[in-house]
Amino acid sequence: MHTVAVIALDQVIPFDLSTPVEVFTRTRLPDGRPGYQIRVCAEDEEIDAGTFTLRAPWGLEGLQDADTIIVPGVADPAAPLSPPVRDALRSAAADGTRIASICTGTFPLAATGLLDGLRATTHWLAAGLLAASHPDIDVDPDVLYVDSGQFLTSAGAAAGMDLCLHMIRRDYGSAVAADAARLSVMPLEREGGQAQFIVHDHAPTPQGSDLETLLTWLRSNLGRDLTLADIAAQSGTSTRTLIRRFREQTGTTPLQWLHRARIRQAQHLLETTEHSVERIGTQVGFGSATTFRDRFKRTTGVSPKTYRRTFS
Repeated sequence: MHTVAVIALDQVIPFDLSTPVEVFTRTRLPDGRPGYQIRVCAEDEEIDAGTFTLRAPWGLEGLQDADTIIVPGVADPAAPLSPPVRDALRSAAADGTRIASICTGTFPLAATGLLDGLRATTHWLAAGLLAASHPDIDVDPDVLYVDSGQFLTSAGAAAGMDLCLHMIRRDYGSAVAADAARLSVMPLEREGGQAQFIVHDHAPTPQGSDLETLLTWLRSNLGRDLTLADIAAQSGTSTRTLIRRFREQTGTTPLQWLHRARIRQAQHLLETTEHSVERIGTQVGFGSATTFRDRFKRTTGVSPKTYRRTFS
């Protein structure tokens, strides 16, 4: 039987800890036998899990002969990794153990150096910090999970379930994985990546700033065919000054801000109306349905129709 050891670090996120426990515990082979044996391991006798204290039945010795180790997310990604945990993970990796992380669990895994030179992901909110803290890792913030062979990483929350189902499929095939997915009330494959879940917000613009009125005007005129010159004329400045102020106050350019505002409005319309994709593209200012579909997919990772099926 395949043994999965889930390591509970201090400040572990309970949802991330319970995800692999639930998914793997409920996995059954065609003859009814369980597919996995689950261990919850911890370095200390008691672990801070935020709203409660956790007592794990296994110590770090539970990692030694495991086939797979899961590192759940932690509340503080910047927290240092203790030497005993680091050494235990490195030792397991040297023995060929498969190691996976969920959400911000990528950070303690990255602290071992095992992900250096590899592609990896984490929750999109923490992707920038991961890239800055570990420049030797190729951080991909747009995917639900990354399978690099021995090491696997996933994005936040539900993406941990996607990763677990992917590992079940690797271990026992699609039929067993599909059955586990049904028990979890999850699709075996989700289209797109975590880009579809990212709130593409803009840097806050202080009230009373010289862009506040312009941004309000832009939001009210998303359906118009606006050029940089049109926006500059509305603001009463040159295009050069407009670009500089946008960079300073929003962190992006006027046209990039406009495109993202249009996509956000399109997301709202796809969720709340039955308007056709073509009509929504026109409503938010895209010249053709093809342009709208291309821009929407580049921004969210999925087509407008897929987004509607997911969120309407």
